[in-house]
Amino acid sequence: MKITIYHNPKCSKSRETLALIREAGVEPEIVEYLKYPLSIEVIKKLIDESGLSVREAIRTDVEAYQQITAETSETEIIELIAQYPNLLNRPFVSGEKGTKLCRPPELVKTLL
Repeated sequence: MKITIYHNPKCSKSRETLALIREAGVEPEIVEYLKYPLSIEVIKKLIDESGLSVREAIRTDVEAYQQITAETSETEIIELIAQYPNLLNRPFVSGEKGTKLCRPPELVKTLL
């Protein structure tokens, strides 16, 4: 089983999600998206496959969020995520059974 976690090791929810994946006997591919920012194409794919809107996939408690207004388009928000990766909520997990924003972490069990 191939699973990829878009991981922030400083985030407790991301660490909990990673632990649940490993407890299931799976060693995931770990993408530290803050160290290695995602391309616009990957960001779009994660959000599209998760079934979320772009606005549902972002964090509102980071400085970059202040640049977003009601008039900001989804394309512009995705460009901001590419520029400010901490704007993307986490952890996203992708695998054969789909892609989810795993908040709460237990949501990852539906992908295992």
